[in-house]
Amino acid sequence: MKVMIFGASGLLGKALMREWRGDEVVGLSSRDVDIRDAQRVMQIVKKARPDWIVLSAAYTDVDGCESNQELALAVNRDGAAKVAEAARETQAKLLFLSSDYVFDGKKSSPYEISDARNPQSIYGRSKAEAEGRLLETVTDCCVVRTSWLFGTDGKCFPDTILRLAASRPALDVVNDQRGCPTYTEDLAKAIVELCSKSASGIVHATNQGDCTWFDFARETVGQAGLTTEVRPVSSQQMARPAPRPAYSVLSAKSLQGLGVSMAGWQDALRRYMAKRGN
Repeated sequence: MKVMIFGASGLLGKALMREWRGDEVVGLSSRDVDIRDAQRVMQIVKKARPDWIVLSAAYTDVDGCESNQELALAVNRDGAAKVAEAARETQAKLLFLSSDYVFDGKKSSPYEISDARNPQSIYGRSKAEAEGRLLETVTDCCVVRTSWLFGTDGKCFPDTILRLAASRPALDVVNDQRGCPTYTEDLAKAIVELCSKSASGIVHATNQGDCTWFDFARETVGQAGLTTEVRPVSSQQMARPAPRPAYSVLSAKSLQGLGVSMAGWQDALRRYMAKRGN
């Protein structure tokens, strides 16, 4: 099988390149191709003729999207649509990485794949509108929604917490947003498995279990053996430009229904810490 990964230099992309074994894999970064360039995208896909395209390239600065709406939509929605058109033209299967931010966070039970999209941020809107376009363009497209990504290949929440904890006696972390931390290595393995199973439709893929950002920070500090105090605060106290869903836990039913499982987030964090060198 021949696989083409758009966004191969990103946090998830690097994990995908490392974890994908046994197949021919072509990794493309933004330096290789700008997904907003339809002609270039089509040219590259037609030349390579991949069996699968994994689209993890995105503008992921959630707060930055609020002040750069045109860029967010041009990359995350329109750019994704251009990749989908190339996939349809070459009859390649397509897997698209989406987000828990497509939901409004007003539920109090895990979001199912059938729940209505109602994004509250520009980033969430760009992903939600991309999902709609891609599922129309490539009828057997696989949309993988995930959340709270962390990994050793770039900036992420545990990395920031450990860096701050090294120089501060206490950290204030929001305790009124609940979601599912997801380790890039585990997600990459799940994506490889989904492609091998020719998965289609919407799938929710996160590590098992859920927590608040405060819980996540406290577990990170604890696993690192640090004595830094982690204090719970409200989202209102830590206001950010982009609204975050208060509850964005994704149900694992769709993933389990395909025979794919992911470890608990605390176990994933332990493996992240060991690889990071803590």
